[in-house]
Amino acid sequence: MTTTQLPTTVRGKGVTQPDRSARRRRREGAAWVFLSPWVLGACVLTLLPMAVSLYLSFTDYDLFNAPSWVGLRNYTQMFTEDPRYWRSVVTTLMYVVIAVPLQLALALLVALALKNMKRGRGFYRSAFYAPSLLGASMSIALVWRAIFNDGGTVDHLLGTGGWVNRPGWALLAVALLTVWQFGAPMVIFLAGLQQIPGELYEAAEVDGAGAWRRFLSITVPMLSPVIFFNLVLQTIQAFQVFTPAFAISAGKGGPADSTLFYTLYLYDRGFVASHMGYASAMAWVLLLAIGAVTAILFRTSRSWVFYASEGDR
Repeated sequence: MTTTQLPTTVRGKGVTQPDRSARRRRREGAAWVFLSPWVLGACVLTLLPMAVSLYLSFTDYDLFNAPSWVGLRNYTQMFTEDPRYWRSVVTTLMYVVIAVPLQLALALLVALALKNMKRGRGFYRSAFYAPSLLGASMSIALVWRAIFNDGGTVDHLLGTGGWVNRPGWALLAVALLTVWQFGAPMVIFLAGLQQIPGELYEAAEVDGAGAWRRFLSITVPMLSPVIFFNLVLQTIQAFQVFTPAFAISAGKGGPADSTLFYTLYLYDRGFVASHMGYASAMAWVLLLAIGAVTAILFRTSRSWVFYASEGDR
């Protein structure tokens, strides 16, 4: 009895295994061709500058002379010999604690109001989103400074004087500019609210639950993944705030260092004092700090973020 060797073709398709491998390689090659601009940009504009910055953080570099290796001196000086560094850390933390909760609370409040709006919702959604597009610009920050300056709008309405010239109020003025840019998280909240089944509210209302109880027992748990997403996103952005503080304090962080944010002090050390090695060390500490805060948020989210598909907290 003789055996016949089967051909290496896919029955019914007439495609050999080598041909299939060649087609797969061609598809992968095409994918890399389309990905190459992004990969090149990531390497040249992100990874390479990060590597150079990490090297400079261990050097004494003034932008004009060749960097000289100093080891950990920039880091030890930062933590033990620079009181303004710690003031910038405290100011930034205070700003994050004030601005982020207020911004998210206002965004959620407006999203709840727009959810049940029948007419004009598209117009109001666009109007509320516009500050998110304009608020990061230098021109808006300068207008904001004029509003809160001596003789400005707030001074005329409240008679409290110029906030930007008072150490106890300048930080609040910068935080309010961030709160005013609540449009982006508001749109995300609105999208999340529209995904909550209406039957849950109807059942709760039949059981006698009031508006506040429905908000706490239905809206917040069902919206918790969206709240967590906005919290992480806005916290990361708040740690990197620069333009409002630079414009409102004229780049000095005043009055009395009350608006000396971390990034503003980093800019001062690197581009004003020409201590680029020190500024690079500050940048890497900021990166690690943001990573640590983000990790803590993800860790704590297990106890309060509810995913309906998984049925757990």
